[in-house]
Amino acid sequence: MVDKCNGLPLAIVLLGGLLSKNMSHIEWKKVHDNMSAYLAKEGQIAGVMTMLNLSYIDLPSYLKPCFLHLSLFPEDYVISTRKLLLLWISEGFVLQQDRQSMKDMAEIYLNELINRNLIQVVRTSVNARVMECRVHDFIQELAIEKAKEHNFIGTNIVVDPHLFPSSSPSLFSSKSRRQSIYSDFERYASIEHYSTSYLRSLLYFNLGGICRISQLDFITKCFKVLRVQDLEGLGIENVPSIIGELIHLRYLGLRHTGLKMLPLSIGNLRNLQTLDINNLKRVPDVIWKITNMRYLYIEEQEEDDPLKIDTVQNLQILLGITFNQWIRNNSSKLTSLEKLKIEGRCELVEEVEFSNSIAKLHSSLKSLYLKASDESSIPSLAMSSCPHLCKLDIKGRMQKLTETFKFPRNLSQLTLEACRLECDPMPILEKLPNLLTLRLRAGSYLGKEMHVSADGFPRLQILQLLRFKELVWLNILKGAMPWLMQLEFDNFKTEIFGLNELLNLVEVKIPFSSLLAMILFHKIEDSFWGLTRIAGAEGGMHICRQKGLTLASSKQALEQLADFLEQCSRLNFV
Repeated sequence: MVDKCNGLPLAIVLLGGLLSKNMSHIEWKKVHDNMSAYLAKEGQIAGVMTMLNLSYIDLPSYLKPCFLHLSLFPEDYVISTRKLLLLWISEGFVLQQDRQSMKDMAEIYLNELINRNLIQVVRTSVNARVMECRVHDFIQELAIEKAKEHNFIGTNIVVDPHLFPSSSPSLFSSKSRRQSIYSDFERYASIEHYSTSYLRSLLYFNLGGICRISQLDFITKCFKVLRVQDLEGLGIENVPSIIGELIHLRYLGLRHTGLKMLPLSIGNLRNLQTLDINNLKRVPDVIWKITNMRYLYIEEQEEDDPLKIDTVQNLQILLGITFNQWIRNNSSKLTSLEKLKIEGRCELVEEVEFSNSIAKLHSSLKSLYLKASDESSIPSLAMSSCPHLCKLDIKGRMQKLTETFKFPRNLSQLTLEACRLECDPMPILEKLPNLLTLRLRAGSYLGKEMHVSADGFPRLQILQLLRFKELVWLNILKGAMPWLMQLEFDNFKTEIFGLNELLNLVEVKIPFSSLLAMILFHKIEDSFWGLTRIAGAEGGMHICRQKGLTLASSKQALEQLADFLEQCSRLNFV
């Protein structure tokens, strides 16, 4: 079957995705026969499109709408998976499972499409979750073709002719239910929309330049049954009060629009499941009316006015509520809340009251992010009563680190930043029995030394030490961090002792701002280590150890790495 791909890389990759499932001999023969028939066509492009078509045909019914939905995105566009999953949910593509949340199920769908090589991973989180993705040009072409066949879209691409001179607007179709606009929203607003009165989804993509719109009335007047409206990146002066008439709306995306106010009529959107907006001056106190809300993103509010949300019992994600807004709600009613981010000033928050408000989420809370502004301190709290809490992020001054017994036992990921701790946090953190990822960032600790005892961090796999200007010494005793696989730090002034005892360490991420450091590394590169450049503004290098090394070779590789880092430290690379 590989021979039939005629050496075409994308066709081979797609074939691998097609055959990645556990298939019987009969199913493999069916694929083989179909390939023989389709690949009789001449030309490389025809061969690739044949494999694409087979990959689409092989998709289970629940994945096909998700694949067709990719046709709405611009070519080579980097897609936020957070947004993509929420769009799929709002469109009704995701099937409810008894013990899985809709968002978890959507993530399973995404990973299935990735495993079939129909979606490319662009960026992952520190714990390997996909954060950004994109679609190959040929796959995008197939998605658009199939979507139009099924009247899934009538992608009305109204573009800026200066940016895309070869593009032209697609024709409107009265049967199409979804449209996307690239860049020129003013032009789109000026067109009559009588033939698209049954539009369900309208997505805007800002591909360059500044685009502003003074009036959005036409959306409400023309698209009465709209379910999904995402205008991220479009400069919007105001949202008309008649938006409250879009009673079928499930998803409203207004992030990075410059909006400062929302009308009170937003409370009439009783079917709204997702509201995604940031930098509002204030959030209107009508969210309590939207009882179907599941995902509420309201980060970086400028003012701290009261906001009632404890009637929204279906709420699963709440990001951006302020400390003062939070404690005025009865959190015991938020029985579905899994992910919570609280931010803002917190000097007036009473510690016991705040701690109790978090403890009331014991049956559901999985992720907590506390972000204090200015010089106010994060309130002390006991989280041991939240058995499902596995991810904790704290950004802001702390009087002292919470004792080990106050941490949730199942905590697996911890991030500390700007905590300004004066005492070494390791003696407390190393006792967390299930911690897998520890990220210590700028200002989390002000001391110069850290010590990890012999039995510290029994399950830790990932350690990040970023922007530590004062730290000069990290001492890891033999037996500590036995499962550490990835280490990341950005300061060669920090000397790490005990590195050669971390036998499972296979990845190290460090900055290389010096040509001499590169030359030093090449002395060990040909033996046990490989080197790749880290993409992004900060850059740096990703050092990976070869797989399948014996115990003796692993020790030798770690000794080489320790010697290299020691030389860098002596030369004071920064």
